[in-house]
Amino acid sequence: MASLWIRDNQDYERPCMITCALSGVVANRAQCAAIPYTPEEYAAEAKRAYEAGAAVAHIHARTREGLPSYEVEDYRNIYDAVTAACPIIINFSTGAISITTQQKIAHIQAIKPAIGALNMGSMNYAKYNPQKRSFVFEFVFPNPFSEIVQIVTAMNEVNTKPELECFDLGHVGNSYPLIDMGLLKPPYQYSLIVGVLGGIPPTVPNLIRMVEMLPPQSDWEVIGISLDQWRLVAAAIGLGGNIRVGLEDNFYLSASVMAQSNGDLVEKAARMARDQGREVATVEECRKRLGLVNT
Repeated sequence: MASLWIRDNQDYERPCMITCALSGVVANRAQCAAIPYTPEEYAAEAKRAYEAGAAVAHIHARTREGLPSYEVEDYRNIYDAVTAACPIIINFSTGAISITTQQKIAHIQAIKPAIGALNMGSMNYAKYNPQKRSFVFEFVFPNPFSEIVQIVTAMNEVNTKPELECFDLGHVGNSYPLIDMGLLKPPYQYSLIVGVLGGIPPTVPNLIRMVEMLPPQSDWEVIGISLDQWRLVAAAIGLGGNIRVGLEDNFYLSASVMAQSNGDLVEKAARMARDQGREVATVEECRKRLGLVNT
């Protein structure tokens, strides 16, 4: 059970690792003016997040015009700008639709970030507007086992740590064969994504059930979507987990207050951790706990 797993490992006493997802690919500046487009803007946002307490920056690349990019050059320009601005750990996304597997891993192979996101299963992925009783968007997000194996193999070849992104209980279970095959090595790093329509609904009991399914030697963070994020962040801190915030997931500090930067969101998350008696993990602590090799 989760309570035994947490008590045995005393995770509730460990410093809380904070990841900041700087931009995502769906939202734009018409929705939130602080979303970074250029490498210089990514660097400024990463520095604000780092100074507020984030140890990891999760990055989806964009062109200078703000369009989603899967080009190695754009990832490299952002990587160089961010690492020049602050010592935050870099986590590159590999999530995308309508591109080849090779395009999903090219920037991992070329730049060798410390961490790479590994989506752990296929799903419907949607946003629904209850006022209009219609879907804002909807698509199928395919992540078959054959592709997951190819991506994690590529990560292992360049010593990039897989971050296992799980949108539902079945996605946690999908990691078990990879562990048995020797493709995943402890300590395992899980991101439990709660609140995407098509995945697990955003309740604390659902988060606890996902935590109960994690294998020993796991570190985990919650990723809550929109304003549900803060309730789930509070729960994760109390359960001894780690947390992700940032403009990819949520724009708002409260229902009527939009963040002016990623740093605002990290600052609130760090304060919430300290209010529950947990310290905020440093970059060095995160690197050691996750067994990171690359800088």
